[in-house]
Amino acid sequence: MTMHTRTLGTTGPGVFALGLGCMGMSGMYGEADRAASVATIHAALEAGVTLLDTGDFYGMGHNELLINEALRTAPAALRENALVSVKFGALRGPGGDWYGFDGRPAAVKTFAAYSLQRLGVDHIDVYRPARLDPDVPIEETVGAIAELVEEGYVRHIGLSEVGADTIRRAAATAPIADLQIEYALISRGPEREILPTLRELGIAVTAYGVLSRGLISGHVTPGQEYAAADFRAHSPRFQGENLRHNLTLVESLRKIAEQKGVSVAQIAIAWVLSRGEDIVPLVGARTRERLGEALGALDVTLDAADLATVEAAVPADAAAGERYAPTQMAMLDSER
Repeated sequence: MTMHTRTLGTTGPGVFALGLGCMGMSGMYGEADRAASVATIHAALEAGVTLLDTGDFYGMGHNELLINEALRTAPAALRENALVSVKFGALRGPGGDWYGFDGRPAAVKTFAAYSLQRLGVDHIDVYRPARLDPDVPIEETVGAIAELVEEGYVRHIGLSEVGADTIRRAAATAPIADLQIEYALISRGPEREILPTLRELGIAVTAYGVLSRGLISGHVTPGQEYAAADFRAHSPRFQGENLRHNLTLVESLRKIAEQKGVSVAQIAIAWVLSRGEDIVPLVGARTRERLGEALGALDVTLDAADLATVEAAVPADAAAGERYAPTQMAMLDSER
């Protein structure tokens, strides 16, 4: 495959134009097959993907251990090219309950120590708080990561789901490589204030949810049921009339995809890729088949007329339902 690279901001590393989001390999979307997950990570690395995204709370450490296994069993040359991005700070109970976020400096360093051990690495390439801790100034949290950078345990500092004011305060404390935030055809909130702020400060975006948890992948059907532990069972966009409305948008997108001879998912990913060289979409593929489909988006060209057609079919704010349930929406500094 022709190499496609982008850079994480003015201070971050060069990466392949698509990253692999590994969350779904640890049960967030129902049962996942460990062997298939490892094989998918290996296939991604073989295709040139360099950025692997995880969180220490994905499966309460399961995801980091999975990435450890995948890297240990990958050819040395591919392993050396891999960059691991880790989110930290989410507090969860044994039953999977969510208790908030901890951004205290001592907690930051404790979380990092455990991640280094689980991943089996001597440094984390991009380290970021999963959410803003409302009780801890962002300067203190970022300052603690900056100390880890000085000590060699972290290479670059990232942020996740924070708003423009928090981004500015963080960037005034230490160099920030990227912001991870949900950005998709039906999740365009960052365009209002967050993206302009990032571009002013030279900070990149690693965009997750580019297929909106599969909603705009073209693979979701009406009446599809999800297990209680599956994120989508509680997502407003997957419920009742919201789902029916949102799938009509997908069908409009499907017509465009068919005219171009590509899949719905490829159109949706290609749209995010078109938003700027400072945006790296994360694809949550759990199988080699879905990974191959996502990688095909790199060969989809959308000219100005194509983009206008796509955005007319799926206008900004066209989706029904919020992207998270109310309790989780309340935790998003990016939505304030």
